[in-house]
Amino acid sequence: MSLPDAPLTLVSALSRLPRGTARGFRFVTSKNEERYYPYEQLEAEAYRRAAHLSALGLSKGERLAIVVAEGDEFVLSFLGACVAGIVPVPIFPRATFKGIEGYAETVAHIASASGARVLLTMEATKPYVEPALAKDCGLERIVLTEHVFEGATPAFTAPEITPDDLCFFQFTSGSTSKPKGVVITHSNLVANVTAFLGPAGLDRNDQDLGVSWLPLFHDMGLIGFVLGPLICDIPVVLLPTSTFARGPRIWLETIHKHRGTITYAPNFAYALAVKRLKDRDLKELDLSCLRIAGCGAEPIHAQTMRDFAERLAPAGFDARALLPSYGMAESTLAITFHPRGTPLVTDIVDADAMQRGEARTVAKGTPGALELVACGVGFPGHEVKVVDAEAGADLAERRVGQIVTRGPSVTSGYFENAEATALGWKSGWLQTGDLGYFAEGALYICGRLKDLIIINGANFYPQDLEWAVAEVEGVRRGNVVAFSVLRDGVEQLVVAAEANSGDVERLKKAIPERIYEVAGLATSYVAVVGVGCLPKTSSGKAQRQKTKQLYEAGSLAEHGKAGATDGEEHG
Repeated sequence: MSLPDAPLTLVSALSRLPRGTARGFRFVTSKNEERYYPYEQLEAEAYRRAAHLSALGLSKGERLAIVVAEGDEFVLSFLGACVAGIVPVPIFPRATFKGIEGYAETVAHIASASGARVLLTMEATKPYVEPALAKDCGLERIVLTEHVFEGATPAFTAPEITPDDLCFFQFTSGSTSKPKGVVITHSNLVANVTAFLGPAGLDRNDQDLGVSWLPLFHDMGLIGFVLGPLICDIPVVLLPTSTFARGPRIWLETIHKHRGTITYAPNFAYALAVKRLKDRDLKELDLSCLRIAGCGAEPIHAQTMRDFAERLAPAGFDARALLPSYGMAESTLAITFHPRGTPLVTDIVDADAMQRGEARTVAKGTPGALELVACGVGFPGHEVKVVDAEAGADLAERRVGQIVTRGPSVTSGYFENAEATALGWKSGWLQTGDLGYFAEGALYICGRLKDLIIINGANFYPQDLEWAVAEVEGVRRGNVVAFSVLRDGVEQLVVAAEANSGDVERLKKAIPERIYEVAGLATSYVAVVGVGCLPKTSSGKAQRQKTKQLYEAGSLAEHGKAGATDGEEHG
């Protein structure tokens, strides 16, 4: 292990990176062109862009909204802002006019909530963000990467950047509420990165190379594969997110081609890779180089992990590379990691006992049993525990409660949102809003506190029901949402699933049968909607609360109802 001594800030990390051309970042563009930037070229370009951004009249501490789809343009502009002490505010880019009004509202909200006066984008994405200018959000102008960085470099003196200075804002994708801006300082960032890349985490070494298609506006892509590698010197290859959506094979081919050692993806990506890969693809792949295949950002399905390992074994993939993780933006990124290089660990628990908040083990194959994946342990200098969601008292092993954490990675709160901060941080402990339990020292995640389905006094975890329904023939895998609604004073279960219109009547019978089989629970209503109609966050997570709101408003795009659509299945 050769983790470099920790720098004080992201900016000071740039100057400490190796010189020469051997190590750096390789960007694959949307046109499949490769652009390689050695570290010293990245740093030089960051300082050049810092000068141009400063010349716009932006000073240290002011915010810059960034809506940039191309990886190299995003990273160079983000680093330029940091060098100038300007606080970048990444916003997910849009490439279609579908839902443009809602997108403009989101951009305007983030601009307003962050206090950004200037928004940086590209010529291709300008039409999608321009409507935000007309809204009363404090946004004064939009500048383009193609123009603002042209010409001679203006005179510029880089400000002093300290560990306590703001590094960037990470706006949470949220479920129903407007996105909230997590305030991440340089010290938060360095603490988290050196924890998850250090000996207790991935144990970075000089031979490591990261490969990622994860969106750069999201914490796992941005911190895991841009900022972390810059702080700890890990060369990376960055693919456009759209590349993975078109074909997950390209992700694995890139690992093979560049001998990648570290990659990460949400659960759905591993499932999609298994589904899409052909036998002939496996013959051309050598994944024996991959020592870390991390999984996080959404609930992790044990069978998906096993299926991926089995499917890729002929290509040299080692199942011990799978590394389930747990984290969130409010703690910068990572909270717990499964011990690297060790087999997947799962816990098979009694569904009835889980309804009462007790994770009691049962034998494999027990009817109605739930299998959960261990997400490992916390990092040195950080604390993670499970507490009673209402009383706040510590809970014993195998008792389900809210996960809370504290330590140098935990941020101070949401920018200029005292009410939300007071709810989320109590006596120095971040209230994650996630339910979980410890067993033999490892943390298991059950679901979100606000998404918990409580019927007849029993607790049901929506992802368990959703995974069961996803196995029903005709249901689009990974596109199921379960929630409860109150009718005549009684909580009742509703399931929404994406499928083709020809399967509606069959699925309205098959889905309740499957739910009853696995949970002994009656389903009040099944909403079968068109492909792509269930709402998701910008990072691809199901929005249960928003789906529930649409259902209660009669606005779900169900087959056979006005506004419903039926498309072909896509990534």
